[in-house]
Amino acid sequence: MHLLEIEKNSDHYIGQADPFILKAGGRYYIYVTGHDGIYAYQSDSLLSGWKYYGKVMTLPGRSSFWAPSVIELDGKFYMYNSIEIDEAVPDQGGHKGCMHVSCADNPLGPFTNIQKLMEPFSIDSHVVKTDAGLFIFYSTNKYEGERVGTYIVVDKLIDPYHAEGKPVKVVEATLDEEIYQKDRFKKGQHWHTIEGAFYFKEGDWQYVMYSGNCFEQPTYYIGYARAKTNESDLRKIKFEKYPDPDTWHPVLKANEFEEGTGHHSMIKEEGQWYAVYHARDYNDGLNADAFDARNARICKLNVKDGIITAERYKDHI
Repeated sequence: MHLLEIEKNSDHYIGQADPFILKAGGRYYIYVTGHDGIYAYQSDSLLSGWKYYGKVMTLPGRSSFWAPSVIELDGKFYMYNSIEIDEAVPDQGGHKGCMHVSCADNPLGPFTNIQKLMEPFSIDSHVVKTDAGLFIFYSTNKYEGERVGTYIVVDKLIDPYHAEGKPVKVVEATLDEEIYQKDRFKKGQHWHTIEGAFYFKEGDWQYVMYSGNCFEQPTYYIGYARAKTNESDLRKIKFEKYPDPDTWHPVLKANEFEEGTGHHSMIKEEGQWYAVYHARDYNDGLNADAFDARNARICKLNVKDGIITAERYKDHI
């Protein structure tokens, strides 16, 4: 079901790609990708009443900001998102996404003290806190092995502004459905994409959900890896794709009323998990590759004994 409507200002549409939901002080906030900064929405209710707030983070001279995540730590709010940088980036296939961190005193910012956290290519963060400390999930590139492309790693944060710099592999491509571009750099070398990590724990299981492929492709989907463990050092957990690495088993994929379903975040309310994700209507009049065609949707996720299933409806939850 639609959660946010696409905003239209005098210059361009502002879609809601890569929506990240946060609850703080009894209110709800959603942060989204933007051309010239990160934008936010707010509401007193999860399922209704969402209002457009505007830009909450930007950096002069930059033109691409994407995939925000926000965590509250000791009364301050830290935003992690990628910003396209200007300097040359070797061996990155033209991608210049670089993870940055910024800080604010309230959820609507402004987020300032913007600093580079990692070298490119680093995108699609999710920062979580466990008994073992702070950890950041993100996606980066690999150029060796059977299936090259973007994959998910996890690193420990020394503090909100500094990573240890010892990332550990979490989820990588194993399927043809995850091929973003065939023969990308040379004949027979297909480029795969695994990104949009979201970590959570439920019962005896820990999960890392992810998006496979690209929002322009028909097999773009949300899947998950899991591990049955109480380990709190997230670098030590061996997450395994469900049901196995060789089976395409989406939790969300295109259906009869929406396509381009992916890159989500989650929130739990009164015992029920919800996924906030981006997608497009089939009849929205915009092309599949239109940057701002995606808007935020919401659906129930049922999580039990290591299994995740989704309930999706066009006009209700």
